Amino acid sequence: MAGQCVAVVSGKGGTGKTSFTAGVGSALALAGRRVLCLDCDISLRNLDLALGLTDRALMDFTDVAQGRCTLEDAAVEHPKLPGLFLLTAPVRIRGRPVSEKQMSALLQDIRERYDFCFLDAPAGLGSGFQLAACAADRAVVVTTTDASSLRDAQHTVMELQRFPSGALHLVVNRVRRKMLRQLHATIDDAIDRAGLPLLGVVPEDDALTLSLNQGIPLPLTGNQGAAAAYRNIAKRLQGQKASLMRIR
Repeated sequence: MAGQCVAVVSGKGGTGKTSFTAGVGSALALAGRRVLCLDCDISLRNLDLALGLTDRALMDFTDVAQGRCTLEDAAVEHPKLPGLFLLTAPVRIRGRPVSEKQMSALLQDIRERYDFCFLDAPAGLGSGFQLAACAADRAVVVTTTDASSLRDAQHTVMELQRFPSGALHLVVNRVRRKMLRQLHATIDDAIDRAGLPLLGVVPEDDALTLSLNQGIPLPLTGNQGAAAAYRNIAKRLQGQKASLMRIR
């Protein structure tokens, strides 16, 4: 059975796409899935930091897409989490940019080798966003609860019209405890504004900052807070039922 390629996108920076990619990718690997996290943010890449794989990747996704090396040679497996791999972005653009046709061919190769691939798109709706979304099977729009982020989520959805119903999802990230009383109204507002089904709610979690600084994927360090949210989202992506977590 072919794997799934999931574009992780947002209209603005700071919503937590990279931490989401690392967290849910790690949770799926812990569940026995073979997962590739692909950083599409050329020059501003930081998925390697979130996964604790800095300086391990010598080749990047443009090298694979343009035939300079194989996917097997470029993808780096996590030393503490078998089944979790990183395909990084280049630190600078070299020569011609990767075309959508080349990206499509790369993702087809990835589907044959991995159960899931998460494409961590750069912020905004530019060429990097288009490249990440052009050949993905589904997309996750990551937003926070502030008004500007919700508005940007709306704009992002408008750029994803090629995805059929059921292939677009919303994740509300960095939900603060002090907003608990407003949570249901806020989430409902996010769903209404974005017009997408809710895949999950991820709480603001100090443990996440610590794990990112240490380069250890959060699901490896605990089962509460954001780690629990990532595990629940991983279950839903596999077609399993998981109740929406309560933010305490």
